Amino acid sequence: MDVQKVTVSQKKNELETAKEGLLERLRKWTENQGVMKTAVEGLVFVRHDSIGTQNLYMQEPGICLVAQRSKRLLLGGECFEYDANHYLITAMDVPVIAEITGASKDEPYLGLTLKIDRAVITQLMADSSLPPVKRAPAVPVMTVSELTLPLLSALLRLIDLLEEPESIPVLAAAIKREIFYRLLVNEQGPQLRQICITGSYGYQIGLAVGWLKKNFAESLRIEDLAKLCNMSISSFHHNFKALTAMSPLQYQKMIRLQEARNLMLAEHYDAAEAAFKVGYESPSQFSREYSRFFKTTPVNDIKMLKKTSK
Repeated sequence: MDVQKVTVSQKKNELETAKEGLLERLRKWTENQGVMKTAVEGLVFVRHDSIGTQNLYMQEPGICLVAQRSKRLLLGGECFEYDANHYLITAMDVPVIAEITGASKDEPYLGLTLKIDRAVITQLMADSSLPPVKRAPAVPVMTVSELTLPLLSALLRLIDLLEEPESIPVLAAAIKREIFYRLLVNEQGPQLRQICITGSYGYQIGLAVGWLKKNFAESLRIEDLAKLCNMSISSFHHNFKALTAMSPLQYQKMIRLQEARNLMLAEHYDAAEAAFKVGYESPSQFSREYSRFFKTTPVNDIKMLKKTSK
């Protein structure tokens, strides 16, 4: 018998067993629908019992896994879909449109997100024997990869700490460090390295992203953002889109629409109040852009969201 074939088959079986273990754990920890923060900092579980509507939100740097069903994210003009066999990496804050595919009460969507700690990534790059990274072209900050057994095994050990909360302060950091190291040395390495190396395109564009998140209601001056990033205007435009799959103006618009939607849904703003709050000078322009993006008017959208959340 071919030993190599046996080894490959055994690893496949171990990976399938680990996937089943992830599903069992998420079923246990997500009895209710929605997002559940855990006692492990940065680790979040998610359950959805229905498909629902497309949702717009800010995707933070992190690793996302699915144990059951699948999820589709739209970033600019790019589509990223992942399931139980794949995971998603996001290396920078980006506004996305998310859609759950094929969820039901009998077979809900079950997934998790572990937030990436840039400080740990930077320290790993300094401590490890990885070769020094030269300045390279910007690469998209979001990517989907095939799930591997070493990565999943480490994530399962992190989840299992929830059974012994007294051990979390001692062991969680070490397991996270292993997880981030495995991401760093695999094909996702370029996505993560570029946001940590001072002077890299990813690091520089990250400065602009941070400004846009904090000042989305302000007037956007590309010249000022390019200067903040120490880039020419043409280089700034090129690298911003290479990383985020959208222009700075599109990025700002998505943040504004997301924030306006939250204000109307959670704080009962009307459309005009929300428009002015997020930086629009014209409520009619806001309504046009909102309707174009969400395929319905602000009033109808909020009515539908409130109805489905009951």
